[in-house]
This record gives sequence, C-alpha cells and structure tokens, in this order.
Amino acid sequence: MARDYAKEYADYHSKPKQKKRRAGRNKARSIMAKAGRVKKGDGKDVHHKDHNTANNGKSNLRVVSRKLNRGKLRKK
Repeated sequence: MARDYAKEYADYHSKPKQKKRRAGRNKARSIMAKAGRVKKGDGKDVHHKDHNTANNGKSNLRVVSRKLNRGKLRKK
C-alpha cells in the first residue's frame, strides 16, 4: 500500500503547531550553515540537545550524523 502524502499533509504537516516546529528546525539548520558547520547534501543533521526545536541557541545546537540523530538520540 502506497503512502497518501496529500492526506498525510492535510492531517498532520499542515497544522500550525507542526509548521512552527518545522520552521524551528529549518532555522537551526540555517544558523549552522551560516556558521560554516553544515552544507547542503553533507549527510549531517542539526541536533537540538534539549529536544526543543524552538530553542536555537548556539549552545543547544550541534552537528551529528543522520544515523545518530534519528536513532539513539531520540527522547525515550
């Protein structure tokens, strides 16, 4: 069964709360790119140490591999 991306967007990704969280993640990536820590297509993620995407302070951000950020660092 294929994913219904239109339904997924309508049910989840288009909600104001999710848009705000996504904007926070994008802003963090932008901050790290301007600092020269990440580049487009480098395979790295920007990790929020406190798991709060609204907190984009430099002391709260670090660059990690995608595997690490999307696996072991998840909040339990």
